[in-house]
Amino acid sequence: KVKSEEVVRQNEMMVQKGIEFTRQIVVNHHYVFCDPIKLREVFLNILSNAYKYTNPGGKVNMHLEEIPSDREGYALYQTTITDTGIGMSEDFLPHIFEEFSREHNTTDNKIEGTGLGMPIVKRLVEFMDGTIEVKSEKGVGTTVVVTLPHRIAEKSNLITHAGVELDPKLFRGKRILLAEDNELNAEIAVEILKEAGFV
Repeated sequence: KVKSEEVVRQNEMMVQKGIEFTRQIVVNHHYVFCDPIKLREVFLNILSNAYKYTNPGGKVNMHLEEIPSDREGYALYQTTITDTGIGMSEDFLPHIFEEFSREHNTTDNKIEGTGLGMPIVKRLVEFMDGTIEVKSEKGVGTTVVVTLPHRIAEKSNLITHAGVELDPKLFRGKRILLAEDNELNAEIAVEILKEAGFV
């Protein structure tokens, strides 16, 4: 699951840009074993692209659904992220997962980015035994479908990490230089660091 504060931040950024952001979750198994940090990285990258390439007045939708699984003890989750952004040409789609690849029209529009987001996303999804599919039409929008298997857990499997108790005064006024070319990730990181007392 994406942390609630990150979801709130996504909503705020979409609203500020004039994008309508909607989200649905339809699952039977609410507890699974997974790597939440890597999952967040996957979906924040995809949502960041949707945010970046969708103009004000557009729409972004995130739909998480549990689909039938034939693997004993595992549930299959399919997340579909759809936007009404600038889209990509049919010729470019086969290259979307190549490092440093960006379609010409995105650089014309002066949209920042390294072209590394989607190759990293694909690698992470494959490490988790999942699949990713991208459909897009220039001038219409893009749909990204991520399908991931997760071993089913019970609520009793939840582990609460107490963490290390640190005095917040230790960080107050300490300055951090954050280098991040992804606007949504940067906004989230800044908020988390501010809450800890950093400047």
